[in-house]
Amino acid sequence: MNRIVVLFCIVLGLSSCASKFQKILKNKDTDFKVKMAEKYFEEKKYGNAQQLFESVIPFVKGTARYEELYLKFANSYYLDKDYENAENLFKTFVEYFPNSTKREEVEYMRAYTYYNRSPKAELDQTTTNRTIQLMQSFINAYPTSIKVKEATDVIDASRAKLELKDYKTATLYFNLALYRSAAISYGLLSDGYPDSKNADQYKLLTIKAYYKFAENSFVDKQKERFEKVIAEYNDFMDRYSDSPLLPEVKKIKTQTDNLLNNIK
Repeated sequence: MNRIVVLFCIVLGLSSCASKFQKILKNKDTDFKVKMAEKYFEEKKYGNAQQLFESVIPFVKGTARYEELYLKFANSYYLDKDYENAENLFKTFVEYFPNSTKREEVEYMRAYTYYNRSPKAELDQTTTNRTIQLMQSFINAYPTSIKVKEATDVIDASRAKLELKDYKTATLYFNLALYRSAAISYGLLSDGYPDSKNADQYKLLTIKAYYKFAENSFVDKQKERFEKVIAEYNDFMDRYSDSPLLPEVKKIKTQTDNLLNNIK
């Protein structure tokens, strides 16, 4: 019985709060609604703040508080982790207030909304690519900003995620015995991320994949395909002659040479 009473009180309390908020929302006093919107914002009740900000924005347009309230409106979505709506509002803020002293901050936050929406490496990386584009644009526009280092770190983290996605894709091809596709994908990784700490590993995997591709080919195709392994080996030696992976690469080269010697 006590539990029922408690639940009833909770429902009653929520209903009362909702009724109170509806009265505020319907109030025709703009100053009062602005005050309450800011109060809800400070209390982190962002859903309520958003509704009130949206209702007063048309009435403060052109006033001294328009810019400030519009930015709070945008930030309420960001703080509520609704990054898609936040991005749209940050974008329109820059359009509405091109000379704002807050423009630099807002453009950074807009780019960061994409970073917050960037999914796991296995998924589509459209937002990750957009993060890189916008962060680079921010760096180009504000090269002396204190946010440049943060923007650079975000770009590096985003590129690392794209690299991981490409690696996972190439490895999936290899595991499925799609060796030619794997070799091409690992090669693109090696070429696309030349400064990666794993660049020599990607090149080794390229060689391995081409070796497996040649090994599993029809006899009349093997000579040409094993010669591709040798070409990739030579490229490895040109790029990574001091790599700790060299013994493994040389082992594949020896195996390839032996097989080529036996192919007429």
